[in-house]
Order: sequence, then structure tokens, then C-alpha cells
Amino acid sequence: MTMNERYVKSNEFLGESYTKICHKSGLDIYVFPKKLTTTFAVFGTKYGSIDNKFKLKGERDYTEVPNGIAHFLEHKLFDNENGPDTFSRYAETGANANAFTSFDKTAYLFSCTENFKESLEILLDFVTKPYFTDKSVQKEQGIIGQEIRMGEDSPSRVLFFNLMKALYEKHSVQISIAGTVESIAEIDAKLLYKCYNTFYNLHNMVLCVCGDVDVDEVVSVADRVLKESSESEIERFFEEEPAYVSKEKITAKMQVAKPLFDIGIKDADIPSEPIERLRKAAGMAVLNEVMFSKSSSIFNELYDEGLISANLDYCYTISSSFAFNEISGESAEPEKVYDRIREYIKETQTKGIDIQAFERCKKVIFADFIKSFDSTEEIACELMSYVFEGCDLFDYADVIKDLELDYVNGLLKTMFDDSFFALSTVCPL
Repeated sequence: MTMNERYVKSNEFLGESYTKICHKSGLDIYVFPKKLTTTFAVFGTKYGSIDNKFKLKGERDYTEVPNGIAHFLEHKLFDNENGPDTFSRYAETGANANAFTSFDKTAYLFSCTENFKESLEILLDFVTKPYFTDKSVQKEQGIIGQEIRMGEDSPSRVLFFNLMKALYEKHSVQISIAGTVESIAEIDAKLLYKCYNTFYNLHNMVLCVCGDVDVDEVVSVADRVLKESSESEIERFFEEEPAYVSKEKITAKMQVAKPLFDIGIKDADIPSEPIERLRKAAGMAVLNEVMFSKSSSIFNELYDEGLISANLDYCYTISSSFAFNEISGESAEPEKVYDRIREYIKETQTKGIDIQAFERCKKVIFADFIKSFDSTEEIACELMSYVFEGCDLFDYADVIKDLELDYVNGLLKTMFDDSFFALSTVCPL
């Protein structure tokens, strides 16, 4: 590719548009103009903690790497071979920088009110110039080891990853994103370069920028910093996972004032088409809102009886290789809440949800989506996530609008089989 190709994507109903640039380096760049106080940029790769076994197309054998290496690599990329570290460079431009690793992506980001071009140049520069030595890796093992031990003392983190261990028997989603002290001890510079060269190929990455910025300004920085990369195809390997849960109940004792619970419902019926996964995510968002919001009968019953605290949180997560639903909160009697919620789901399955509740909650989900366009951070990060999932940010608006009651009632009937449930609790010492 010798030229930068541009495409403008618009949604008349939302009154929003952005420009996609197929950059000559191989990187897809998305620029979403928005006249808000801050400009936000995120440079991400489709590589997360679950990607522990992989090979490039044409390679004979899979490479299997230690748990936590994606997160470890995220930390190490902030090192520079020459000159000040990356955060010192950002301090000079006044940008607020950070990074994160999730199950399926790693992202480097900053927000700023001035000096955007200078900050963008730092972002593109340090992410594309890895520098690892065995000595610096050894030093980082101590730092991340402390972070892991702090995570082991976090009740909410233990609650969630115990739930993943209960839901999943083989899939790597059950493993803590940071890995363990033992697993990161196996990481060396050679392994980091192997992972970097596999997943930090510009064809496997995106840059999303949102704010009061000019497309030409973004492209000029990319032209100056990025070098052309050759395309490669990554083959990821995941163990075949059974539909049923690995273990129904798992508990831990920690320093908490009141027991915490996280009810998980495993979903093994994952559509292969990205737009169908998006449709299922929208349908589950509406279904969860109908069934577990503060206007639901179960919330009010449990709250009035003193069985739960003021919040009952719920969330559906789906990707191409795993999916699950969660309902979590605080309760002096978590087992009783677990049984009551399962009874309530069975009753609701029998009668279905009615059209009034469906339409009301559909409006709530759509309003939340519209509200996200008031934040440059949410726009940029969501745009990145949709791209990695093979969809478009504007697709979600159309999917919600076209959602029908019969489809959501269908999810209600199929999502909550008895063999899909698991309960994680953290109780006081």
C-alpha cells in the first residue's frame, strides 16, 4: 500500500460521523471529531490474557507462553532504550497517560487538553519501539509480583476470578489477567519479543482518536512515526470447553464486613457472526435490565426483606470464544439470594416478559448508548472494541432499534439452564 485511503462513516439518526484511514503502514486509524474539553487517543492491539497459545500462519507448531505475559508486556513497553521513560515524556506535554490489559485486548491511551500532536507522537513512538532485556524483565517480575499479591488481597478480584474458575474448566478466561507469581517468573526477554512480534503487528492493531482534532493532523503524525509492516495471520488456540460449569459453588474467606456474591451463568451458545454476537449482547442488556434493575420485582423483594444491600449489579459479557452473565452484590445470606434468583428466573421463563417492560428497558439501554457519546474516552474505547469484534460502533444503535420481544424471550428460555449456573462468594473471616 502506498497511499492512505479514507472512508467517512455516518449515522443520520445519531447525528455522528467519523473517518477511517487505512494507513499505508498497515494500521487502521479512526478519527471521531467531537468538540469537547478533552481529546482522547487509544492505540490498541487485539491481544489479551487469554492468548496464551498461538502461531503465525505457516508456522508448524504452536507457541505456548506463561500466564500473565500480555499484561507483563504492557508494563515493559513503557521502557525506552534511550532517554527518559514514557511517563516523563508525557509530563512535558501535560497529557494524562495510562494502559490496560483485558482478556482479549491491550491498549495504550492518553487524554489531553493541549499539545495533542506531541502526545500522539509519543504514543505511536513508544508502542512501536520495544526494548526488553533479561535484567529489566527480572526487575519487573518483582514489581508485578507485588501487584499480583495485592490483587490476591482484593475481595472483588478474588470474587470474580473464583467465578471464572467455577464457570470454566479449560478456557484461559479463568486465569487472572496478571497471571501468578510463579507464571511470570518464567517470562524472559525472548518470550516478550516473540509475543510482541506476533501481536503488535500494525495489521492487528487500531488507533482511535476522539476530540476536537483534524484528520490530516492525525495522519501527518502517523506518516512521520509509523513504518510499513507486512501482514501476517495469527492462529489462536483455545481448549474445547464444555457447556456446563466446572464447579457450581466456590467460596473464599477474606476481610470483608459483609459476604459478597457473584452469580454466573455460562453461555456456550456463541454466534460465529460478529453482528449476531452484538445482537445477543443487546438482547441480554435489555433482558438483564427487565429482570434485575431496581424496578424489577426480585430486586425490591430481596431489598425489602433485607437480603441484599442497595445495589444489585448485572452484566453480560461476550466475545468470540467465551460468554457469561453475572449478577452480583452483598448479602448476609448469599446462598439464599442465589436460590431465590434461580426460582425467580424459572417463574419468569414460564410467563415471559411483557411488552411494556421490554419497551421501557429497551429505551433505557438505548439512552445509555446515546449518553456515551458525551465522552471522548468512551467513544474512542468503544470504537476500538467494536472494531476488534468485527463490528462498527454505529451498528449497536441499529441492533437495539431492531430488537424484538420474541428474540429476548427466546434468550430468557435458552440462557438459564440449571447446568449453566455457578456461585462465587467471599465471606468474612
